[in-house]
Amino acid sequence: MTPLAQESAELLAIEALSWLVGNEELLPVFLGSSGATEADVRQGATDPVFLASVLDFLMMDDAWITAFCQSADYALDFPLRARAALPGGAQVNWT
Repeated sequence: MTPLAQESAELLAIEALSWLVGNEELLPVFLGSSGATEADVRQGATDPVFLASVLDFLMMDDAWITAFCQSADYALDFPLRARAALPGGAQVNWT
């Protein structure tokens, strides 16, 4: 898997955040599970760590990440590649 450039990864994550904000059913789940407020969401759009958490959240459920990818016309592996380019996304190699 080849990660994206960080700038491209951040743009994808901003798109994911916008999609999440527009999802009336899923946004409250994100806010409840992350402890974020609506103000945090607005401020988080410029924070790569927060954007990474959005991708982490969406990737917890195949239906969520599939719905986002279909709405944005992305291949299903694209968010994972973006996540790898954001803070904390490096794969751990234990060997």
